[in-house]
Formats: sequence, C-alpha cells, structure tokens
Amino acid sequence: MTSNNSDIPVVIFCGGQGTRMKEETEFKPKPMVLLGNKPILWHVMKIYAHHGFNNFIIALGYKGDYIKDYFLKQEYFTYDFTINTKSGDKNLHKKNDKKNDEFKITFVNTGVETLTAERLLRVKKYINSDRFMVTYGDGVGDIDLKKLVKFAQSRDKIGVITGVHPKSKWGLVEADVKNHVIRFQQKPKLNQYVNGGFMIFKKDFFKYLKPREMIEQSLEKLIKDKQLLVHYHDGFWSAMDTYQDVEEMNKLWKKDPKWKVWK
Repeated sequence: MTSNNSDIPVVIFCGGQGTRMKEETEFKPKPMVLLGNKPILWHVMKIYAHHGFNNFIIALGYKGDYIKDYFLKQEYFTYDFTINTKSGDKNLHKKNDKKNDEFKITFVNTGVETLTAERLLRVKKYINSDRFMVTYGDGVGDIDLKKLVKFAQSRDKIGVITGVHPKSKWGLVEADVKNHVIRFQQKPKLNQYVNGGFMIFKKDFFKYLKPREMIEQSLEKLIKDKQLLVHYHDGFWSAMDTYQDVEEMNKLWKKDPKWKVWK
C-alpha cells in the first residue's frame, strides 16, 4: 500500500486534437484552452495537488511543445518582469501574495496519432509506484481524491474509475398526463453515470494495454476479469468538449467555480 500521496504519479492525457472545438484548438492543444486566465490543464493539476498528488506525467501529442513552453515560462506568465533586450537579463517582480505551484512534471512525447492505451504504455517507464492515477486534460470536478485512493486500496482490484453524472446536451421537456408541457429543463444533470476520468490503477493494468488501442478497450478487458470498480461521485463535474463548454465553464469560473477546491 502506498503511504504517501506524493508517491502516486498522475498521468494526464494531453495528446488529443480537440476536433470538436476548432475555434480554440487550431493553434493550441485542448488542455491549454483558457479557463479564467489559466489553461484547463492547470485547473486539473490544482485539483490533484490540493489533495497531495503533485507528481504529474503529461502524455503529450498534438502541439505538445505548446504545453512544454507554457510550464517552462510559467513564471513569466504569472509575474510582471523587466527584460534588457541587449544583455538578455531578466528580472521577475514577484509579489509576496503569490506562490509558485508545487508541481513536479515529467513531459513525455507519446506521438500525435497515438491512441490512449498506447500513450499509457509509453509513459510506463516513469511510473515507479504500485499504483498510479490517470485522467484527461479537460475534465474538472470537486472530487475527493483521497477517498478515491482509500476506496481503491480497500477493494484491491486492478482498476477504479470515477462515475459522474453527465449533463444532457439538450433541454428536456416535462409534461403532465394530459400532455401539457410543464416546463423545459435546460441541460439537466442526468441520473446515469459516465466515466469522468480520475481513475486509479495497479501496475498490473499494463498487461491489459495494447498498442493502437483506446484505454476504453483495456477497461473492457478488466470488466471481463471482474477487475474494474466504479467510485461514484454525485457532486460537480464538467468536461470541456465544445466551444459552448468553454463559454459556460468560464461563466462558472466567475460566478461559482465548484471545482476550485484549492485556496
């Protein structure tokens, strides 16, 4: 059993092309689409770091250099600075009220066209613990990750996914027995569950991964062996799949960012 959260690495898939939101992803990878003034990837990492998981492995693909560049220059995006263009000297004007994020990040180029199961295989050499976590670079929620880990450790199966409630993409119609419309529900949260990411696996999971496959195909193999559990999360969850999602989540960030579990 892993005793320290910081020992459990978090693999984040950041290789997809985000074809459903070309307005944003033509020039940048989807995890770098801004939510507030920070990429959604940063929000995902802040959720994990809040619970003590700050060792990240970023599986890069489409425009991966954009992600590398952001973190290499993060201080210059965060603080004011002065530069002497002749000498190249730079002076950061750090304020006492700001703290640098405590992220340890390993960047791994896993290929532009690579599918998720193979991306995970390509980062295997950087995973040195008995368990590791996996998520996507575009989904956030107020998920208690310590509870997720305790659940996984107590049940001792190979994999655990987080079940979340999706939102309907359409407004639903409610009517009475005489077919009178009572109301419209605009994009309500559905009662069913979907895999919201925030997964945890034992290293035995690598036996189920194959090149040129999606991770969902590997999860199907776990199901056949009764080695996959779901940990239910009934709180907030949202993913940034379309440009409309970008707009809605940015409105939430200003008014009520329920996934902002950090201070």
